[in-house]
Amino acid sequence: MTPPARRALHRDLRAAADLVGCVRDGESLASALPRLGAAWDGAARGAAQALSFDALRGLGRASALLAALHPKRIKPAALDNLLRVSIALATAPEPPYPAHTLVSEAVQACALHPGTRAARGLVNALLRRLLNERDALLRQVLADDEARWNHPRWWIERLRAAYPDDWQTILEQDQRRAPLTLRVNVRQGSRDAYLERLRAQGLDAAAPAELPQALVLQRAVPVQQLPGFDDGAVSVQDGAAQRAAALLAARHGMRVLDACAAPGGKTAHIAELTDVELLALDHDAGRAERIGQTLQRLRLPAAQVRVADAASPASWWDGRAFDRILLDAPCSASGIVRRHPDIRWLRHDRDIDALARRQRELLDALWPLLAPGGRLLYATCSVFPEEGALQAADFARRHPDALAWAAPGQILPGTEPEQDGFFYALFAKPAAA
Repeated sequence: MTPPARRALHRDLRAAADLVGCVRDGESLASALPRLGAAWDGAARGAAQALSFDALRGLGRASALLAALHPKRIKPAALDNLLRVSIALATAPEPPYPAHTLVSEAVQACALHPGTRAARGLVNALLRRLLNERDALLRQVLADDEARWNHPRWWIERLRAAYPDDWQTILEQDQRRAPLTLRVNVRQGSRDAYLERLRAQGLDAAAPAELPQALVLQRAVPVQQLPGFDDGAVSVQDGAAQRAAALLAARHGMRVLDACAAPGGKTAHIAELTDVELLALDHDAGRAERIGQTLQRLRLPAAQVRVADAASPASWWDGRAFDRILLDAPCSASGIVRRHPDIRWLRHDRDIDALARRQRELLDALWPLLAPGGRLLYATCSVFPEEGALQAADFARRHPDALAWAAPGQILPGTEPEQDGFFYALFAKPAAA
């Protein structure tokens, strides 16, 4: 993203601080950005989002530094958030602006909020001290895991226990910006043909051999700059998520259930590959509406979309078995943190066990709906074993008729550059005698 003009940086800092404040209060950026950004133009929204992403990637470090600079509680929250964002950006491995620029613009940003107007002197003093004592302060705070790795302590401990050899690599990958990975709609043209369309507009991309519809752009651009995006030529979808449709291996005429389908990326991918009788469920009406919008943009055959809880089939199932079931289950989203840096600060340790219970409930409810000879694909965008390998093993113990098929299992973020953290388990039901 092209940085905003210098004269506007203080406004972007204020906006980013407001967004980070929403996350600290428990609201996702996906919810906060459209709500707060309704009055901003596109450039302002983009700048605020980019700065908030960078700040959230450094929030653990910034919080520790602020505590070292000012041990007493900072009030009001608007001032606290502005300081954390400014500190995170100024001490980032690759700061988006020179540190002295961030200090002066943060001081100017104080004037934009009634609760911070009188605090310009404090902000200037704290941030100037940070610059003067940066190395010593960093040595002091980076001894703490939360400050060093910019993840909650419980998250770090879970990864350390689950992946004693890889936990640091996972945390390092979480700090990197994810590439923009596309999925070419093969109903409209080949991947090679779309690659030529990109190159004609000065964009280049890699074509991963193991993902036949994927293109990974060398530099990210807004989707409006992608040729044919509005006409459905291409979608944005992480490489690991693109594995689902191939693993499901639905064939022409089959009855297929996408049990937790919104916003419809995997539903659409199934429809791109073959003509099936497709039912897409989601319990949230607003999110379910996006499934139909996705299919319409891609000019795909309409699926039946229903607002329903997949764990309660009595409320929506017509009694006809499915040949294929995709359960992309609600999860911690711990595998997609590099794309959504707010996730780590929104989750709580207790959430993992609660999500695992929900996943178990969904698996047990959907297995009886699978036809003999059919396949159920269980997926989560998580790296926690409780939502992946342990969940799948527990399901197999409860259902001895579930035959495990070859599937990737746990994919760790960055294993391949275009792939986030994901888990897949594939189960088949024996064919009728």
